[in-house]
Amino acid sequence: MDKITSIFGANVFNDEVMRSMLPDDIYKSLRNTMDNGIPLQEDVAKVVANAMKDWAIQKGATHYTHWFQPMTGITAEKHDSFLTPTKDGKCIMEFSGKELVKGEPDASSFPSGGIRATFEARGYTSWDPTSYAFIKDGSLCIPTAFCSYSGEALDKKTPLLRSMEAINTQALRVLKLFKNNEGVKRVTSTVGPEQEYFLIDKNIFNKRKDLVYTGRTLFGAKPPKGQELDDHYFGSLKPRVSAFMKELDEELWKLGIYAKTKHNEVAPAQHELAPVFTTTNVATDHNQLTMEIMKTVARKHDLACILHEKPFANLNGSGKHNNWSLSTDTGVNLLEPGKSPYENAQFILFLVAVIKAVDENQDLLRISVASAGNDHRLGSNEAPPAIISIFLGEELEEILESIETGNKYKAKEKSRMELGVTTLPKFTRDSTDRNRTSPFAFTGNKFEFRMPGSTLSVAGPNIVINTIVAESLRQFADILEKAENFDEELNKLVVSTYKKHKRIIYNGNNYSKEWVEEAEKRGLLNLVSSADSIPLFTSKKNVELFARHKVFSEKEIISRTEILLENYCKTINIEALTMNRIVKKDIFPAVNLYMRETCKNVESKKAFSAELNTSVEEKIITRLNELNMKLINDVYKLEKTLKKAEEITDYKKKATFFRNQVYTAMEKMRSYADEMELFVGRNYWPFPTYGDLLSSVN
Repeated sequence: MDKITSIFGANVFNDEVMRSMLPDDIYKSLRNTMDNGIPLQEDVAKVVANAMKDWAIQKGATHYTHWFQPMTGITAEKHDSFLTPTKDGKCIMEFSGKELVKGEPDASSFPSGGIRATFEARGYTSWDPTSYAFIKDGSLCIPTAFCSYSGEALDKKTPLLRSMEAINTQALRVLKLFKNNEGVKRVTSTVGPEQEYFLIDKNIFNKRKDLVYTGRTLFGAKPPKGQELDDHYFGSLKPRVSAFMKELDEELWKLGIYAKTKHNEVAPAQHELAPVFTTTNVATDHNQLTMEIMKTVARKHDLACILHEKPFANLNGSGKHNNWSLSTDTGVNLLEPGKSPYENAQFILFLVAVIKAVDENQDLLRISVASAGNDHRLGSNEAPPAIISIFLGEELEEILESIETGNKYKAKEKSRMELGVTTLPKFTRDSTDRNRTSPFAFTGNKFEFRMPGSTLSVAGPNIVINTIVAESLRQFADILEKAENFDEELNKLVVSTYKKHKRIIYNGNNYSKEWVEEAEKRGLLNLVSSADSIPLFTSKKNVELFARHKVFSEKEIISRTEILLENYCKTINIEALTMNRIVKKDIFPAVNLYMRETCKNVESKKAFSAELNTSVEEKIITRLNELNMKLINDVYKLEKTLKKAEEITDYKKKATFFRNQVYTAMEKMRSYADEMELFVGRNYWPFPTYGDLLSSVN
């Protein structure tokens, strides 16, 4: 325990370090900027920069970098040394306030969706003081936002911070109408993103070019034993995995990341790490670091960390469950059921705000998790389907029904449900069962959004959740601020909102055919493919929503839509090219070699005795030859299909083409190869099988 507390945050320029190294007035001014959004003064930046530099050098750092999150889905950094030449040919170590506050990376080399071209390269990074600077790989890393020369956001952090400001503004409007919120100055969304991943022996991993190039297996027959026995989930950790997790925890703790829970997940070789909740922008930074450090630590243990959403067919994919809530600066969780009438009413109002937000913005929630990889995962093996719905549990749904009807709630306390007049029955946290098939589940004092994939930055989903809930709260505040009788208007608002949007609530099995049919009757969207959902981003409703809360401009939405569609197309294109190369260079020659050797065996048996039965070998050869010819012919067909895809310039049409033509062709090719794998001798098959991969770590 002493070790944990001594190393925790050791590489972070955190509050304790700032308090000890900054003059009192500078510290207070910086805290005011961090806590209340007050603009940072230039003289404050100078002092802070010098203190950061001194602290970093003491920790062995020689460089600094503006650490930002472009639209690539990973982080970016350009390193500059503190070194400054002197007139006598020597050097001193300097770091100015200007260098702290602003950087100028090349904006045209990152995805911009047409905002920046090669001849319009200038972009800016700007220090985000709400997220602590840290040391990584000998450099002082300064969390920053990234924008273009013309002011548009080119990153994931800028709109996330905007969305946090939006929900803060609207939540405060609502809270001021209740009597129990004196002293509340700020409302912050909080997140605890669970991170799932696979660990494979690095040497085995490197023999699978599909994993190396695409992150998922493009071929692979189902192994005799997968996850059927549920014997991996929460099982004892293997020595190599345990050693990896131990070092991972320590590296994360040094960076002030609240790594809390670790365990084996359901699929063989699958694992999970879950942190303690923190503010959304910090949680996003921490999760990006977590994914990077997972891969770094894995390499040190001769392991490969796979973060793809569906690296193995017929097994659980990897998600990133986004546990979202709202908290005040006075320490109150606004999604925590209260004890007094006003607390109950406040909780219910925020609850129905979320219900309304999710129902009205199913498209945006689906878009926020859209990717080629996540499309493979959604809809089975504990991943929710593409149909958005909310799980509340029977007790909470019954409470809302009683409010709607005005009937008594038949539970521990039987009282007429009129908000602000009588007290809601006390119900404890986790009073309902869990529903692992639900996309958006209430779990006692938070909502768990289970749709995000494991490689995804949690910025996107939380930008959407913050903004759509802010819009619900805005509409509520507009109504309640004009109310002559607050309690009556509140009760009326809750009833009308719940009645209008309760179609989104479903507590049953989201995998069932009955739910698909029922969801269609309710008018819910079923956007199975990312190619279907992404174009909806630019709808009039969505453009107006984000513009109203100053989260995205129309130009920024259009650019992000193009980036998402382009990434979708390029991902499938890379997979198709990889598949073709593996077939040509590995599978086709290997199967031919095995057939040749088997033919020789048939000839030898017949030469030895005409009475020897060779029918089995002949059937195998015939079937393998049939499959191998189909496979190689489909390779050439796929090449022609990819050339057609190149000619399509409209990314919306291109994405649909890749989904309907390219991906469908790839699935057909895989079926041929996977069947052949079951016939071809082990020593002939050109790369490790699923069994080899999933049992590679001991």
